[in-house]
Amino acid sequence: MHTDALWRAAANAIHWYTPPSILLDDSQPPFYRWFPDGVTNACFNALDVHVAAGRGEQAALIYDSPVTDSQRVFSYAELLHAVALCAGALARCGVARGDRVVIYMPMVPEAVFAMLASARLGAVHSVVFGGFAAHELQTRIEDCAPKVIVAASCGIEPSRIVPYKPLLDTAIRNSAKKPEACVILQREQHPCDLIDGRDVDTAAATSAHKMAATSVPCTTVKATDPLYILYTSGTTGQPK
Repeated sequence: MHTDALWRAAANAIHWYTPPSILLDDSQPPFYRWFPDGVTNACFNALDVHVAAGRGEQAALIYDSPVTDSQRVFSYAELLHAVALCAGALARCGVARGDRVVIYMPMVPEAVFAMLASARLGAVHSVVFGGFAAHELQTRIEDCAPKVIVAASCGIEPSRIVPYKPLLDTAIRNSAKKPEACVILQREQHPCDLIDGRDVDTAAATSAHKMAATSVPCTTVKATDPLYILYTSGTTGQPK
């Protein structure tokens, strides 16, 4: 298959609000821009299209934790509902297209909700390894200047519980850039105290959005807009 035909076929497999007429902008090598005039949304392609196609009852996310001995299965419809609630909570905190959202959580379903919810709003998410030291978290906060941080009260390891909130509080306190809000998942193994005026309980935030009964449509973004920021320490020791 010719290269252009291959990438055109790949583009045709994606939902577009505005289909791209240009496959590749190579006018400024080595910086290449794929589908530069296309308009889409990653969350819509991950969830909404499958529900609309009649696959809403199929499993979309399977969570199996040997540490907590718990299993949860989310269908596409259930995952879309959870993501929409999370997106509503983030929107109530002021998150909009182009804003950054730091996700400081263990590997739990709610972390996936936050990633997809950010994409639904056109925001850029950055996952920071759960339990990272306060200074490492601080450097990432200062670099990407998140509007909101989504975090868990703790992480659970085979032999111990790691409180995340003290690490988060220290990182924010020492950071030159502050988030406007923190959305905190309270885990029953180690709930944490919340700071008035900044911290929001995930359950309360999603409940408030549910009571408001407002939908959260996908925000359209350019194909060239960033979806996430993934840091690597590299040889300099600085995130980039």
